[in-house]
Amino acid sequence: VPSFYAAAARDAHSAPLQRLQIVKGWVEAGTTKEQVFDIACSDGLVPDAEHRCPDNGAQLDLASCAFDNARGAGELTGLWQDPQFNPTQAAFYYLRVLENPSCRWSTWDAIRAGIGPRDSLQASIQERAWSSPIWVLPR
Repeated sequence: VPSFYAAAARDAHSAPLQRLQIVKGWVEAGTTKEQVFDIACSDGLVPDAEHRCPDNGAQLDLASCAFDNARGAGELTGLWQDPQFNPTQAAFYYLRVLENPSCRWSTWDAIRAGIGPRDSLQASIQERAWSSPIWVLPR
């Protein structure tokens, strides 16, 4: 079973980090499959039995686009092994990190223009970054 050590650090100009994930993809019976595993959660939270972090409760002020610096992490790390690893199956894995919510560009534009955000667009987003994939092939 391969072990993955994962780490991510916050950009000084962005929202704090909320969760660190491993995304696994594979083909099963001709159908592509994908599963997301949260491997590190901010604020002392831990992934549940479904491998998902609970919401850390970070808030976003849509009037000013100020994000919550009281919740989230500056760095997240984790050591992870695939609980469903099958050595006869090819798979890929990549790391993904999600920040706390922040304003979408259109919300920033609306604030600068002195108008409300457009109802047809989400006012907030959750920025993310990801690694290149790591391929694991059967022998």
